[in-house]
Amino acid sequence: MSYVGPDFDPPRPRRPRRGPLTLALAALVPGALLGWLVYERAGGPDGSGGPGAASPAASSVRASTPPGAPSGGGGSAPDAKNPGPAGSSAPAASGALKGKVVVIDPGHNPGNYRHPAEINRQVDIGTNRKECDTTGTSTNSGYAEARFTLDVAHRLRTLLERQGATVRLTHDGDSPPFGPCVDERARIGNTARADAAVSIHADGSAQGNRGFHVILPAPVHAGGADTRPVAGPSKDLGTRIAGRYLRSTGEQPSNYVGDGTGLVTRKDLGGLNLSTVPKVFIECGNMRDSKDAALLTSGAWRQKAAQGISEGIVSFLRG
Repeated sequence: MSYVGPDFDPPRPRRPRRGPLTLALAALVPGALLGWLVYERAGGPDGSGGPGAASPAASSVRASTPPGAPSGGGGSAPDAKNPGPAGSSAPAASGALKGKVVVIDPGHNPGNYRHPAEINRQVDIGTNRKECDTTGTSTNSGYAEARFTLDVAHRLRTLLERQGATVRLTHDGDSPPFGPCVDERARIGNTARADAAVSIHADGSAQGNRGFHVILPAPVHAGGADTRPVAGPSKDLGTRIAGRYLRSTGEQPSNYVGDGTGLVTRKDLGGLNLSTVPKVFIECGNMRDSKDAALLTSGAWRQKAAQGISEGIVSFLRG
């Protein structure tokens, strides 16, 4: 279900005033519909249950808001409850991604700023040591990257579950209250034996720097890092996401990194270095550019972003 967050989106137009004929019809329709439903529940003319009989699967659909979803703009689409870090969703009964596991890693955490000592702790990423995590960036008006990434993650989870995938989030807002650290984020995907993993971010570059880019893991073999087996599949995953993201959102590849390809390869990110499954990062746009910020703060546009990422993942997993 497409969802538009309560902030940053224009109010819906007022409905026209209903006339007497409309009101009369509105009064008749519920009674007719109720009669039809009773008839169908009774099993149709032969008692066998007609094509309109309700199915158990339809009545078991869950629609709760995940814990820790940020209030205000950036709420998630109604979807299955995720019970904390690396908690798995219940996959759909069927679909193109039935049997596939996807790990979504919302960059940063809305609670990171409350835990400076914890997130500044150094962790081993194979090639060197880095901070456990950071607070991330924000738009000039104060819309935090951590809120953006969590909102897109929730939307993406809903889309992938509809395709039959089992989806895990590395965190869900207040669970855990900060982080997880970058090494743990990679470990969650590895432990889940994810078929694909995507870390969602937004950049904090200068005004005038616009566009998205997908970060691919470089072939790294140092310390506890060995991306050589997954560098190739990760590049395939990232290329497909970049293409679908461009088509879905209209956002152009970055004009400041990647030479216009929308693809960047790095070896300094622990979430990629320590991954043993195909994984990429996507910087969905530049929060410090006013034009990109107008997109990133729009719930309707964030739905397009999730759609593009989802289509890229589906393309990769279906081959």
